Amino acid sequence: MGAITLLVGTTKGLFLVSSDVARKGWQVAGPFCEGWTINHALGDPITGQIWAAGGGEWSGAGVWHSTDRQDWRLSKLSDGMVDDWLRNDPDFSKMTGREAADPAPFSGKLEALWSLKQSGDRLFAGGKPAALFVSDDQGQSWAEVESLSKHPSAQDWQPGAAGLTLHTIIAHPETLDHLWLGISAAGVFASEDGGQSWERRNRLSNAPTCEGHPHPTGPHDGNTGLCVHNMMRASDGTLYQQNHHGTFKSQDGGRSWDDISAGLPSNFGFPIAVHPEKPQTIWTFPLNGDAIGRFPPDASAAVWRSRDGGASWQACRNGLPQSACYFTVLRQAMAVDCCPESGLYFGTNSGSIFASLDEGDSWSEIARHLPTILCVETLAD
Repeated sequence: MGAITLLVGTTKGLFLVSSDVARKGWQVAGPFCEGWTINHALGDPITGQIWAAGGGEWSGAGVWHSTDRQDWRLSKLSDGMVDDWLRNDPDFSKMTGREAADPAPFSGKLEALWSLKQSGDRLFAGGKPAALFVSDDQGQSWAEVESLSKHPSAQDWQPGAAGLTLHTIIAHPETLDHLWLGISAAGVFASEDGGQSWERRNRLSNAPTCEGHPHPTGPHDGNTGLCVHNMMRASDGTLYQQNHHGTFKSQDGGRSWDDISAGLPSNFGFPIAVHPEKPQTIWTFPLNGDAIGRFPPDASAAVWRSRDGGASWQACRNGLPQSACYFTVLRQAMAVDCCPESGLYFGTNSGSIFASLDEGDSWSEIARHLPTILCVETLAD
């Protein structure tokens, strides 16, 4: 195994944080993607290609693509304010040296992209408002997956605090027709026919635990809360979910979910990560709650690890700040590499990246002073 590169999406572009073979001596390159907000990034471990998705009100929505980490090409899915200015203000166009392009295909219905996933030769992208897009040409062009947009439940989907976002896409590594999506706050959706149809999968197996919850997006009517924050699939097929109201796992493809929050200091958090070869080893980063600051409980940072699929939990604190710590780790900002001794990484909204090469027992800060970190993914060179 060669060196590892972290794909770090931020509010000011994509950064590449690369190591030597020993995963030491980390170097930061960037920002790339013209300073766009990059909500998620994806690397192909075979070809080395990188895609980065994001956008916002000013830029519009799109996917950046590079084959050499130097030149980046944009496939734009929707226009932003800058496009209106270029079309309607000749002085602005002259000042920037840019000309208006043809309108992007999903302008007016797509604000930003929040997730990417490769499945065989196809690329999928999740948007805000919640919609799924697919590309069959390496991200040059995109089509909307209308079977999801026209799902019978779509008219009842409600936005989370960050809006109605499709932020998680999971693809089965062998059975390419099997896909899972996480939408905040509409829940988990699964397809077993390549996206031609979708089934909503939010049933809580231990249903009595959901009764009497006061929060509108909390567990109710026998379902987990619909505000999914992040979701991962383990090597044995187990799905793990960090929800607005707890941590859950499913051993039947999402058809039922078990609450595994007992032992954690909080039911609230954003990311969840799974060991690539040990399906019972998982990590999460609890925060103190959704309405009282969203920072580590007692302002003391800890990654919580389970080695038994959530039956028990252990706080991993060595090397992390233990006082006056008020950062947040967002939903896509924790990742695991595939080295023989797997490395675990997370990024903070205060611009730091922490790494552990011993499954969380100890941590070191490998980068700091970056913009707000929205995602961390790994790519082996």
